[in-house]
Amino acid sequence: MGTQAAENYSPAKDERSAREKAIDDWLPITSSRNAKWWYSAFHNVTAMVGAGVLSLPYAMSELGWGPGIAVLIISWIITLYTLWQMVEMHEMVPGKRFDRYHELGQHAFGEKLGLWIVVPQQLVVEVGVNIVYMVTGGKSLKKFHDVICDNKCKDIKLTYFIMIFASVHFVLSQLPNFNSISGVSLAAAVMSLSYSTIAWGASVDKGKLPDVDYHLRATTTPGKVFGFFGALGDVAFAYAGHNVVLEIQATIPSTPEQPSKKPMWKGVIVAYIVVALCYFPVALIGYWAFGNKVDDNILITLNNPKWLIALANMMVVIHVIGSYQIYAMPVFDMIETVLVKKLGFPPGLTLRLISRTVYVALTMFIAITFPFFGGLLGFFGGFAFAPTTYFLPCIMWLAIYKPKKFSLSWFTNWICIILGVLLMVLSPIGGLRQIIIDAKTYKFYS
Repeated sequence: MGTQAAENYSPAKDERSAREKAIDDWLPITSSRNAKWWYSAFHNVTAMVGAGVLSLPYAMSELGWGPGIAVLIISWIITLYTLWQMVEMHEMVPGKRFDRYHELGQHAFGEKLGLWIVVPQQLVVEVGVNIVYMVTGGKSLKKFHDVICDNKCKDIKLTYFIMIFASVHFVLSQLPNFNSISGVSLAAAVMSLSYSTIAWGASVDKGKLPDVDYHLRATTTPGKVFGFFGALGDVAFAYAGHNVVLEIQATIPSTPEQPSKKPMWKGVIVAYIVVALCYFPVALIGYWAFGNKVDDNILITLNNPKWLIALANMMVVIHVIGSYQIYAMPVFDMIETVLVKKLGFPPGLTLRLISRTVYVALTMFIAITFPFFGGLLGFFGGFAFAPTTYFLPCIMWLAIYKPKKFSLSWFTNWICIILGVLLMVLSPIGGLRQIIIDAKTYKFYS
């Protein structure tokens, strides 16, 4: 009788796991696992070197030479360390892979708490980046149009350029998974290196301004303090790739002999070398050339030669098209998981078409409504980027591996946590103040 019951029970169990397997084979993060190490390299470059690189000279003008260089270098080292931790933790349980940031969070903090800690922060980062990139894409298209026209064309509202930029994503967002956007991501990674090189190369060519001033941008003490806080957020925003790193690693094949962390780490090292080649020259040379007169997007400060600035702005557009897709993919995965697993919708083309189109439309609408580029960067930068990038991986590491008290690993992680918490508390203050200042003169849908 017991045997018969067991026989009756087994197929149902298989059927359920077969259905789950079918859903996993359909979801964007787990549907394709045949990526090579170089996919990891350019996905990480595309995720990391965002439009944030163009605001680094401005951040330097709020921080000054000493603190500016220190913040850039410390951020590069800490974020490389926390990225290594995440790559290591992806397969720390034999036979299991943490394909998503929140799955690792659930392992570290428990089923419910892990979801509540990670998902809201990850969503703020990914949706926040998508909104900021809508604004950046629209602004760069407008700048391209204005430079080419040279005051000979009719002025077109920023709103329309954001809509043009969004129209590309209504199509691209239908690509099913990470591997299917690898071509877009590669183009974006090449563009990020190219426009960063143009930004610092054109600054060198232009040379130092005759009356260059390296004093802090603000003149009042509150202005200097809030500016400093906001600049910390800008730097945090420039290192946001951790939010998609486990999802990128999930696309790489893995066996006990050849775990995915080896090719993934190889890709991360290449990506971080490219990040350094983009960030440090742009930040330091841009600030050296223009001092505290630099705009929150260095390409706006550089007006000549016109053809080169137009080209750089077009490169920014192509790059943020790729970046938008990299950050949107985990959001699509979350939306589709909830719709299929929790709400019981059948997986398929119709579901994907409707859910992703609605998401792109929503980010476009918010971008059109609040296009304060600099302030948004600082605000989101500290609010959610600091935890997911600077210290959440360290807390998970301490919770899971439990290194010996006062050991090197213990100390390193606690230093990262303290610096990360300071960043999380301080930078949104500066960003919020900048948004309030911008909002005073802002007219909706202008």
